[in-house]
Amino acid sequence: MQAPSSATDEGLIFFRDLIDFVAHVADCYPTDTAHFAEDLIQLLALHHERLESELREKIVGSLVLLRRKDIIDSQRLLQTLFPLLILTPSKSLRALLYQKCLSDLRASNAKQTDHRLNRTFQTVLANLLTSDRTSSKGLWAVKITRELWKRQVWTDSKAVEIMKEASLADNEKIIVGGVRFFLGGDKEREEFDDESSDEDAIDLGKIKHQIGINKKSKKKARLMEHAVATVKQKERRKKQPHPLNFSAFHLLHDPQGFAENLFFKHLQNSKSRLNLEQRLLVLQLVSRLVGLHKLTIMSLYSYFIKYLTPRQLSVTSFLASLAQATHKLVPPDVLEPLVQKIANEFVSEAAAAEVASAGLNAIREICVRQPLAMNETLLQDLVMYRKSKDKGVMMASKGLLGLFRDVAPDKLKKRDRGKDAAIGLRSGGRKEQRFGEEVVGHIEGLELLEKWKEEERQRKAPKEGGEDQEHPEDGEEDEDVWQVDEDFNSDSDGWQNVSSDEDANVIHEEERPPKKARHDTATSEEVENDNEDEGENEDEDKDVDEDEEDTPELASEPAKPDMPVSQLATTCILTPADLAQLQKLRLAASVSSALPEAQRRRTAAAHQAVLRRHIDDPLTAVEIEGLASLSKKNTKEQRIALANAGKEGKEEVRKSTTARRKEKKQEQGKSTTNREKARKKNFMMTLGKAKGKQKKSLVDRGKILKAHKERGKRGGKRGNRG
Repeated sequence: MQAPSSATDEGLIFFRDLIDFVAHVADCYPTDTAHFAEDLIQLLALHHERLESELREKIVGSLVLLRRKDIIDSQRLLQTLFPLLILTPSKSLRALLYQKCLSDLRASNAKQTDHRLNRTFQTVLANLLTSDRTSSKGLWAVKITRELWKRQVWTDSKAVEIMKEASLADNEKIIVGGVRFFLGGDKEREEFDDESSDEDAIDLGKIKHQIGINKKSKKKARLMEHAVATVKQKERRKKQPHPLNFSAFHLLHDPQGFAENLFFKHLQNSKSRLNLEQRLLVLQLVSRLVGLHKLTIMSLYSYFIKYLTPRQLSVTSFLASLAQATHKLVPPDVLEPLVQKIANEFVSEAAAAEVASAGLNAIREICVRQPLAMNETLLQDLVMYRKSKDKGVMMASKGLLGLFRDVAPDKLKKRDRGKDAAIGLRSGGRKEQRFGEEVVGHIEGLELLEKWKEEERQRKAPKEGGEDQEHPEDGEEDEDVWQVDEDFNSDSDGWQNVSSDEDANVIHEEERPPKKARHDTATSEEVENDNEDEGENEDEDKDVDEDEEDTPELASEPAKPDMPVSQLATTCILTPADLAQLQKLRLAASVSSALPEAQRRRTAAAHQAVLRRHIDDPLTAVEIEGLASLSKKNTKEQRIALANAGKEGKEEVRKSTTARRKEKKQEQGKSTTNREKARKKNFMMTLGKAKGKQKKSLVDRGKILKAHKERGKRGGKRGNRG
């Protein structure tokens, strides 16, 4: 090392081997190698640019080996390798150091989280980003943090703060890295978790099959035991509660300040050097933050106006960002001009079908989050597009109509409200929420679950020999009362007011008024209600169809009383089985239960798709485009390609069951039977055996048969049975 110019190849090889040898035996001679690690660190830190590449890699590997032997700690190793990762110009050395840093951090947090090491290294990364915001060195902090987040080594708020500082940097690459972390880091973590679980899967059936065929040995028995233990351990892990991995958006300390800084620094700043694609990524992040945390940035919505034209590049992404940035605390006066401009620019008779479909879908997504952004005149105009000849436009308009039937049916004309919405308006169950009004927390259908649990408890009580067996007469009386109540409700069209006295819990036969009198009372009440409704709706749309005005079902529908609030959610913990049962009860009690079976299945599938969409999931440009593909007419070449694509799988359909089983065995790595092998054997190879069989005497045949039986008893030639 004192004269590197005169060093020979043999001397370098000897020096590398010597370093490797001392590193392997350093734990055996602690006094002699006390300064060995510090010498390697000094050598690497001072001469890393001039050292030969293989020697440099050997020194790094020796330091990692000393760390595994606990001669140096992780903090000392990272303090040595990370500065070199930032400073060295060698690409191969950077890749090696990056891999070693990640491996050491993962190993340190494998058994239990090393909070001290994590805090120290996270502070180093944060200082690297904040010390010089224009330098590209901070890109290594982004890469390391994102990789450790994906592998679930770092899942705390400190890692999120590092990426927050990266998003606010002045270097374009660091900004994009930080923004992409927030937009796709959680999805990467889920996908990596799924891939790792699939890779580690062990096929017990394949291992048992191989052990049953091949010769038995203690080594293979140990392998089988290890595989069974691994599978059982994985099953136990699946049954354990899933760790709470919060999204990066929920771990931000100040989302309002972060969103404002992003918007004013990268979007409204005229000195920003980001191109349109990078600006669009920042806009998506800001809109996600505003929609998820219900933030208020008024200048954000005026920023969208210049981009809401069909000629704008990536206009569907801008529409999706606008919809994401909408929530119920945004003033309707701010959103109404945007909705009006989308309708004027995109939705018209002269616009292309794809453009109109995207515009209607964007308006619907905005109104899902803030229904007050729509006025009655514009809504009635957009709903008329449901009669369009283009399927994409028609479906988008029907989606908008279905939305307002649920959230604000009073904005629709009477003929457009539908039966359910009209009934809900009459009963007061469907009314438009005012600005800033929050719905009282309530689990829909919880009363049904409570009633079902009570029925199950009563059904199981006689079997368990409880108190209900001692008093069977009371149970019979209660059952009769419930049966009478069902008949009573089915015969009458109105609701019967029951007194709240303690003695009124059980209704006796002599206390009930005659059915005819009750029917007359209910009818008179309905007539009064109808007269009041007609008086209120005199000035409303007079061009209503006569069939809907005279519908007897709407006129005779009673107003639903307020259901008692269930206390089930506050008194016990709902299990996943309870939630599944609650979903079944909701479906059974809904109006769709009266539909045909096929239509009911489609409705349930659509409802499940809506439920699966979490509030954290982003709104993409594909969802805004929606059914625009239905509006496109395929060319002749595209239709031929689609037809040929459908014929590709027909060859597999023609295969026999035996051939399919054979392919399945080959995919699983299983061998064929001796009979199948004999069937494939060359005919010339079987001639000698056939001739020998013809020449055998009866005595020889008896010996062969006897030997065959003995082999079968002991499990074949190798004795595999036992």
